[in-house]
Order: sequence, then C-alpha cells, then structure tokens
Amino acid sequence: MAKTPVLTPQAEDFPRWYQDLIGKAELADNGPVRGTMVIRPYGYGLWERMQQEMDARIKAAGAQNAYFPLFIPQSYLTREAEHVEGFAPELAVVTHGGGKDLEEPVVVRPTSETIINDYFSKWVQSYRDLPLLINQWANVVRWEMRPRVFLRTTEFLWQEGHTAHATYEDARDYAAYIHRDVYADFMVDVLGIDVVLGRKTPRERFAGAINTLTLEGMMGDGKALQMGTSHELGTNFAKAFNTTYLSAEGHQELVWQTSWGTSTRMVGGLIMSHGDDNGLRVPPRLAAVQVVVMAIKGDEAVAKVREVGETLKAAGLRVHVDDRVDTPFGRRAVDWELKGVPVRIEIGPRDLAAGTAVLVRRIPGGKEPVSIESLAALLPKVLDDDQALLLEQSRRRREDRTTDVSTVAEAAEAAAAGGWARIPWATLGEEGEAALAEQAVSVRCLVAEDGSVPESDDAPGTVAIVARAY
Repeated sequence: MAKTPVLTPQAEDFPRWYQDLIGKAELADNGPVRGTMVIRPYGYGLWERMQQEMDARIKAAGAQNAYFPLFIPQSYLTREAEHVEGFAPELAVVTHGGGKDLEEPVVVRPTSETIINDYFSKWVQSYRDLPLLINQWANVVRWEMRPRVFLRTTEFLWQEGHTAHATYEDARDYAAYIHRDVYADFMVDVLGIDVVLGRKTPRERFAGAINTLTLEGMMGDGKALQMGTSHELGTNFAKAFNTTYLSAEGHQELVWQTSWGTSTRMVGGLIMSHGDDNGLRVPPRLAAVQVVVMAIKGDEAVAKVREVGETLKAAGLRVHVDDRVDTPFGRRAVDWELKGVPVRIEIGPRDLAAGTAVLVRRIPGGKEPVSIESLAALLPKVLDDDQALLLEQSRRRREDRTTDVSTVAEAAEAAAAGGWARIPWATLGEEGEAALAEQAVSVRCLVAEDGSVPESDDAPGTVAIVARAY
C-alpha cells in the first residue's frame, strides 16, 4: 500500500502544494480578517534573516532607517493625481475614531511617498541637505481581493526607501544602484534566485513614477514573481509637495526622487523557487538554522549532539541541537525536512561506537556517514556547494523554460504552457501588450538583447519578457 505523501505533489496541484507547505512547515496561518496572515516563528525567522541581509546592504548604500506614521491624512494622497488613482482601489480608509467621526478621514498606509514627501519638504532647504536617503521597515495595508499568504495579503511587511537628490542623473543612478547592488545582489547571492533585471513598461510602472526597475524570478511552476522594484519618481512628488532646495548658484530647484521596496513576498518567492515535494529547501546563506544536530536515541547520543552542536557553533555555523529523544526520530526528521534546514547531522548509539555521524543534505538530497571529528572542517564547503546548486537550478529552470518568439500568439502560448517568452518590444508594442493582458499574460519587464537593463523603453534591440504572474 502506497504511503500517503505529506504534501500534495507539485505536479498534481502547485497552489495546493504551496498552501500545504506553509501549514506543514509552520510558516504562517491565515489571520482572523480576510487577507491577513499570522507569521509563525519559523517563517518570521526567514523574514528576520532577509531583513538583516537587506538592511546591511541598504545602509552600505548610505540610507538611514527612520519611521513614519501608519495613518496618513486622506488629503495627502490627493496631491499627486496619478499616484492616488493607482492606489484608490486598494485603500483602507478610517472615518471614525475615539467614539466620533474624524474631521478628516485617514488612510492606512499603502505606501509612504506622500507622507514622507511632506516631511522632506520641511527637511530639505539647500543643496547641502542632499542627497537625503531614508529607509523604513514597516507594515502596509492594500485591500486585497484575491489573497494568498506571503504573495498577496491585505497587510504585509516590507522596507520602503525614499530619497531626494539634486539632479535627475543622481536620482537615476541611485535607483539603479539599489536595483543592482542591493536587491539583485541579495536575491542572487543570498536567496539563490536567478532574477532577471529589467524596466517596466509604461503600462506596468508604479503610479506616479517616470521609470520602474524590477526584478523578476521564475517560480517552480513557470510563473513570474516580481521580487522587488526601484522607482525613479522624477519631480512629480516634489511639485505636489513643493519639495525644493536652494542650489549653490542661489536658485530654488525641485528635488529629484526615488522610492524602492521589497516585502514578505520574498518569503513566498523562496518557497516557490526552491521548494520540492518534501518541503522547503532553504539557502544556507539565508537559513536561520544551517545545521540541525539530531540525537536518534540514548543518553550518550544526547550528550554527544550537544557537544557537537557547541563545536559547530564555535566554527561559525548557525546550529540547532535536537535532543528530543522522547519524540519519535522519524517524525522529527520529517519536520526538519519540511522546514528545509540545509544539513542534518544524525547521531545514534551505533554512530557513537564507530566515531561517525550520518550527514543528510537537504538540497541535493542523499546521506552518507562521516567522521564526527571532520564535521567542523567539512560543513562550510558543503553549505557553499549547496548554495551554489540552488542558484544553478534556478538559472537552469529559467533558461530551459524561456522561449524566443516572434508573434503575440506565440508569446501567449509559451506563457500558457508554463514558461516565459522573449519577444522584440518593437514587434509586441503597447497594442500587443494590451492583447496579452486580456489573456492574463503580462510583460514582466523590458531587457536589452544582452540581458542588461535598457536605458529607455524604446531603446534599439529591447526585448519584452512575457509570462503569467503571481
């Protein structure tokens, strides 16, 4: 009789597999209000590691962390027409508080361009105050009609950067730096996800921006996930909020601005990019627990795994000791498999007698006996190899499932078959993009023929990446 799988197989029902994994790996639960989520400790641990890695890169880019209010006067959002039009369907508005109607309704933060610009207009006086580089870690609310945990929720966690610059060139270059040296570096080097860097079409741009740079990842089912964006805002918000500075020549000038953000959606991307039918596979550089040392049974094994755990921690590894011998070993092993911890070290009475442990590698799979004394020297290379393997698998999947096409019909067919299409933007155009949208297919980004980010929407040789998306 066949054993019932712990998770719905991906090939059978990918969305169901995703939901099963979130529950069985104890990542999150649905919140009491539709579209909200409760992030459980293991899932939040992944987000914390993402925060730590991202925050270090953001600070290295010169930005400082700050915090702005959750509630924004509704009048602020009406100052930038394109911005409010873009967010109007998603807004949560508070009209009653403290037992009475509010004098002015307040919007629950969907993004902070408007309120931060109100303060930028106070803080920026002269060219000496620029560039002003601010980042905020916060929650935001966008009313979601089709929620899915981590991917689309009414409330989610994120970071949002907001900057003001003296010139267009400085703002443009900073937005590109965040896109490339903060976001792409993190996603490729830590998450192990092979993202494509490109620019959004005018149809897909952030509301109020003059250019949006995006990072798109291919998930296990061939759909695209927008992992992060960096926007050039031009002077649109500066005009609306009168954010000006006195130049070195003594003239009042409008500032040029950027905004950029990533969110808990990256946790969903991690799951769908690397997960398999046995659960998560967490990249070693991200993992809050890189190695779990497990006692199979017996007091001597418990003592040994605690000793090994301390040795591995001293070697700089992030280690958890599982000495719960009162819980069946098989159940514990399945739980760690679901959670995707990169390496398990299993030690029982027989292993002790031989001076060995069983090394179980979650990412490539497989197990082998190794000398206990060799673990501290062996594991760093194992983890590096497994990190590299995840990135290679992500890249191979994207390359294998991307098709060069020459017509709108072929692009739609490739997307419907569970892949991406590359089509010359001059061939597709805005008319073809609108036709694809009617089939729930979108242009994820524009790239140059050599894979770089084009300097403009209509740069020669620009190629559109077309896919179904989350």
